[in-house]
Amino acid sequence: MSSDRRILYVVYCGVAVAVLKEFNAVVTEPYMDEPFHVPQALAYCRGEWSTWDPKITTPPGLYMLSVLLHRVFMFKCNLNLLRLTNTLTLFALPLVLTRLLGFHQRRRSPPKLTPSIEALVLSSFPIAWFFGFLYYTEVPSLVSVLCTVVAATQNKHWLAGLLGIVSCFFRQNNVIWVLYAYAASQLMRLRFKRGNDKLHDPPALGAGPGDFIRSIMSAPKALPELLPAFAPYAVVLALFGGFVIWNDGIVLGDKSNHIPSFHVPQLYYFIAFATIIGWPAVLCGEGGPLKITTGVISRMRTLMTAIISIFMGITIQHFTIHHPFLLSDNRHFTFYIWRRVFMLHAAVPYLFIPGYQACAWAWWIRVACDQSLLQTLVLPVLILPTLLPTPLLEPRYFLVPYILLRAQVVDVQPYGIFVEGLWYMVINVATTYVFLYKERVGVGRFMW
Repeated sequence: MSSDRRILYVVYCGVAVAVLKEFNAVVTEPYMDEPFHVPQALAYCRGEWSTWDPKITTPPGLYMLSVLLHRVFMFKCNLNLLRLTNTLTLFALPLVLTRLLGFHQRRRSPPKLTPSIEALVLSSFPIAWFFGFLYYTEVPSLVSVLCTVVAATQNKHWLAGLLGIVSCFFRQNNVIWVLYAYAASQLMRLRFKRGNDKLHDPPALGAGPGDFIRSIMSAPKALPELLPAFAPYAVVLALFGGFVIWNDGIVLGDKSNHIPSFHVPQLYYFIAFATIIGWPAVLCGEGGPLKITTGVISRMRTLMTAIISIFMGITIQHFTIHHPFLLSDNRHFTFYIWRRVFMLHAAVPYLFIPGYQACAWAWWIRVACDQSLLQTLVLPVLILPTLLPTPLLEPRYFLVPYILLRAQVVDVQPYGIFVEGLWYMVINVATTYVFLYKERVGVGRFMW
């Protein structure tokens, strides 16, 4: 069985190399955001460490990784080899995901270089797969975050802290996932620790609002158990706080186009996106589609659904953002979704409210079936400071939250994993084909 998985891993890497070669053969010039990233990386390759393009708003982790590969393996610093930086991190993704899935499923990890089939499928997640062939920060950022979480779950907290610092060199908001790494590891440890009666943390599916209040009230009693492991993460937070003070804010470079907002509907877009992309994981658990459908319907037949709907309607009315980039850049799929769906009629955004709630309940049921209340809540809570301040509807922002969410679904049936892989493949083939071979004169190439 392990030899079969190794063969599949080799096939996965081989396909990735073939796709990268086709990207390089067809897209011979830097595209979209690459004209900012590539010159900056080339400057670092030449040793011009003081050079910085003020239009770049993310830290230099991607460029430093390319320079490391250039120095260690004698890679050339050109567009093709810079893109290889991302593809190499795409190779690492299944290996890290295997460890993360093993943590949530509470099973031993397989031998090294033997990723699980589920990890291979999840590594072909369309956003990660597509940006694994362009010189963007998405895949290295994702892998560094997952490495941080895996190290924390293995109780290697100082290593997790170091990897957390590395992750922040790719994207500033990865500091949020450093906290997630700590919380996820500690909540799992306390859940299965014998004699742990200090923290009230019941099974999520049977818990109610009263249990949440009791969990919050009992948290101070658990602090002596939680604080010793927090030291490395406190160092990361302190260093990040120093960076914010030194930089006079979180955003590097051009702050005018990246002003934090209070974008509540971004949370609704995320849960809809997660369900559209990840429906096989939602529907193909134990009991199949009927069980999840019944569970969602039973939870929506309440007065609370009406109250939540009113609240969501108010937030859509007051906090929807028509970002200038979203309205003007017709090279992204979101441009057409926004123009042809959300702007079709003023009532359209409100019509999706029941769907948003149904999607949220479906994911809650799937994730909560094998987790405690706090384990299930910690990810949604930390998604809030990640997505709320982002004014632009951009699927790339959903990458890390989705992967962490999907990793918590522990009972996807074998046929579901097959369907999920097939669904991802269809999306990847379609988006790659459109990007490479359907360039429109005067417009450009279409992408996520």
